[in-house]
Amino acid sequence: MKVVMVCSGGMSSAIVVKAILKEAEKQNFDLDMIAVGSGEIEDILKTGGYELLLVAPQVKHQYATFEGYANNAGVPIDKVEPMGYTPIGAPKTLLQIKKYSK
Repeated sequence: MKVVMVCSGGMSSAIVVKAILKEAEKQNFDLDMIAVGSGEIEDILKTGGYELLLVAPQVKHQYATFEGYANNAGVPIDKVEPMGYTPIGAPKTLLQIKKYSK
């Protein structure tokens, strides 16, 4: 599954994404996931292939904007819960991702 997570600059999400990828590997779940900053997300979604857009807690106030980009790209969108936005919360966020898996 191909997922992109958006945060303000992509830095904090990169740490969380690394933990989620590690958890996915432990669970034998095929996951390709990246973290990007809010200024990049529209262009990233236009490249195609993404199956889910996750919105980090610190940019949830921009959800409506991201939702427009996601809708234009035909990509489902969801908010990451604050408890899932930590390396320790990786299993919780992976479970959230799996709900969108085909």
